[in-house]
Amino acid sequence: MRFPDFHRPQVMAIVNVTDDSFYSASRSISVEQLEQRIAQAVSQGATIIDIGGYSSRPGADDIDVEQEWQRVDLGVGITRRIAPDVAVSVDTFRSEIVRRVVAKYGDIIVNDISAGEGDSDMVATVAHLGLPYVAMHMRGTPKTMQQMTDYEDVVQSVVDYLAQRAVHLEAAGIARHNIILDPGFGFAKSVEQNYRLLARLDRVVALGYPVLVGLSRKSMIYKLLNTTPDDVLAGTVALSWQALTLGATIIRAHDVSEAVQITTIYDKGFRGL
Repeated sequence: MRFPDFHRPQVMAIVNVTDDSFYSASRSISVEQLEQRIAQAVSQGATIIDIGGYSSRPGADDIDVEQEWQRVDLGVGITRRIAPDVAVSVDTFRSEIVRRVVAKYGDIIVNDISAGEGDSDMVATVAHLGLPYVAMHMRGTPKTMQQMTDYEDVVQSVVDYLAQRAVHLEAAGIARHNIILDPGFGFAKSVEQNYRLLARLDRVVALGYPVLVGLSRKSMIYKLLNTTPDDVLAGTVALSWQALTLGATIIRAHDVSEAVQITTIYDKGFRGL
């Protein structure tokens, strides 16, 4: 599997094989729904399809490995059938899911909300398999994270954490060129803290790794605007553009067409100026 250049703007399409994601329009459980979602994302220009079988919305309940595997297996299988040449990412913190996916479908990108702290075997598994790895900042779990926002300085905390995790990942055998950092917007951060972090995203970028941002329709937008996830596409586009200008290169998005438009404009018209 050839992966895209993570140092240039890319769009990662969110495909939730769940029934409880915070944005209802992104929930895809049936084969027909998944086929439609994946085909549309690919036709609109997504370079990565991100399959998630474990909801990480605030307050989400835990599910077991077998239930997550059934969902991930379905999503990755459909993606490989519909778009065999498009890179696949799997949104999981469980090494067992990674091993099963790679054994059945080949190399993937691992998108881990726990940065390897949710499963003691994850980092060694990724290193052994030689996979690209997204390490995200989060405190606690999706169930508890929004009660863990007591930072003295959220920007410094996130930068320090990601720097330390990157050193750990490299020491454990994950190649530097395979490490991607995610500051974790919406994960254990208040609305105000999310905006403070976005304003200084350049400090995360300065660590020297590609940076992924997941801003799509999140509560930092709809709570600020006193509306719902359904009503904040314009806000999502605005914040994603800001992230690009500050050095992020991977935009994780529900709305692929709009994300592709802004990454293309930025890459062709503004990058390097």
